[in-house]
Formats: sequence, C-alpha cells, structure tokens
Amino acid sequence: MPCEGCMERDNESTDATMEFLLPGFSELFCLRVFLFLLFLIVHLVTLAGNVIIFVAVVMEPSCPPVLFFFCQLSVIELCYTLVIVPKALLSLIVVDGSTISFIGCAAQMHLFVALGGAECFLLVAMSYDRYVDICQPLQYIAVMSAGLCLRLAVACCLGGFAVAAGLTVAVFCLPFCQSHRINHFFCDVPAVLHLACIQSYTPELPLLAACVLILLLPFLLILTSYICIAAALLHVTSSLGRGKAFSTCFSHLAITLLHYGCTNFMYIRPKSSYSPARDKMVSLIYTNVTPLLYPLIYSLRNKEIRGVLKKMLRRKRIAQLN
Repeated sequence: MPCEGCMERDNESTDATMEFLLPGFSELFCLRVFLFLLFLIVHLVTLAGNVIIFVAVVMEPSCPPVLFFFCQLSVIELCYTLVIVPKALLSLIVVDGSTISFIGCAAQMHLFVALGGAECFLLVAMSYDRYVDICQPLQYIAVMSAGLCLRLAVACCLGGFAVAAGLTVAVFCLPFCQSHRINHFFCDVPAVLHLACIQSYTPELPLLAACVLILLLPFLLILTSYICIAAALLHVTSSLGRGKAFSTCFSHLAITLLHYGCTNFMYIRPKSSYSPARDKMVSLIYTNVTPLLYPLIYSLRNKEIRGVLKKMLRRKRIAQLN
C-alpha cells in the first residue's frame, strides 16, 4: 500500500507541474571545482576519441563487420555520454542542485537504459562475429554479410529501446512520496525507485525483468560464444594461431568485463543495499571514466581499428603536403 503523504497520481497537475530535485554533489563543497575540471577534460577526451573512430571507420571504403560494430559502439557511447555527463557536470557547479521535470526525468531514464541495453545487445552481436571468425573462418564472409550486420545493429537498438520503454513506464506509473528529492545527479533507476511509496518489493520487479533481458540473457549468450571459441582453440596446435585468435577477442572481452562488471554492481542487488553516496560516486566513474576506456581499448588492441586510424592520419598528411 502507498505510504502516508504520497501524492495522488490522479491529480490533474501531477505530471504537468511535478519537478524532481537532483542535489548532485552539493555535499562535496571543497572538491566540486576539481571534480568539474577533471571530468570535463575526461568528457571532452571521450567525445574526441569516439568521434575520431567514427569518422575513421566511415571514411573507410571497405568496412568489415568488426569495424562496423565498433563504429556503432562509438555512436552509442557518444549518445550515452551526452545524455548523462552534461547533467553530472552541472551538478558539480550548482550549489543547491538542479531540477528536472517529470517528463525530462522519464526521458533521461529511458535514453540511459535504452543506450545501455543497446550496448549489451551489441556486445552479443560482436561475440557472434568473433565466434564465426574463429570457429567458421571459411564461411565468415558469407555469414557476416553487410545485410546481416545491418539487421543485427537495428535489432540491438530496437531491443534496447523496447526494454527501456517498458521499464520507464513501469517506474513512472508508481506513486511517489511528497519528497521529490532524487539523491543523485541524474534520474537513475534505483534512485527514482527509492521515492516510490510502496513498502514492498513490487517496484523492483520491472527493474529485475529489465536486468534479465538486457544483462543476464546477453551475458549468457556471450559466455556461450566464448565457450565455443575456447573449445575450437583446443584443436589449434600452433601457439601462434591461439595467440592471434586471443588477440582478436581481447578488446571485446575487456569491454564486456568492464560493462557487465559495473552494471551488475549497480543494478543486480536488493533495494535494502541502496546507498546514495556510494551509488553517486560509482555512477560518476561509470558514466565518465568507462566510456573513455572503450576507445582506448579497441584502438590500441584491435588491429583493424589501428589500421583505419593509420590510414586516416596518412590521408591527412598527404592533404597537408598537397
């Protein structure tokens, strides 16, 4: 049952005029300027890295599937950081916190979950690409056609946005208490659920269902792909061949471990373990530092990306000489 003091959802002014307060990091008075400058630099470097990789791949005439998926991952990371990071930076410089409307909060949550879900599904597509490349090398070109890659990319985005829509509707249909203070710097799902005036685990069910669809199932599919890859590598007698196969999988594995490690810590846990101060710091690192590591990982460890970047730099030098 809703708690005392909950606002009535059938009030005609509820959704139109309701605003949430995002205090952000108002308690970190001495560190706010330092954190603002630090994460502003990180944000700009992240944007620059993803834009460079996106432009380099787009300029490549022949785009193999691995480059196509990395390009889509860069686009997702660009959108992801633009949805969250500006609000995080604002929360570091506004003393009393910032406000966000009911619709704005719902839109931000939807985009955040949708882009995160699309990334989870994309990691599955990338693991399938690695599976076909290593386990069925002779059929790779035929199987991973441009049409299939495009269909997988569209399916990843649609799947993420569909799950996010269901979760967002379920969360914002809940009755909220009179306090509209979201102890966070953006409308994260656990922080908004903490305002729900229902003293049971019912509000957590949509989040649990979303976690199963965009975290657990994709992770199991990725795990299955790598079990098949490991089984195939057992039959490879050459250490050089095994090393080459592992090198092609390293960047994807590193990104997968980073992504699932952070998201599992943030979302797969009971409501009783919710800690606003800890969650804000983890989210600040997760939404700022992790997207910076992605382009570094797959530009330094993936030979296709390195090759494309070298070609782009070579074209730039030739253009300058001419």
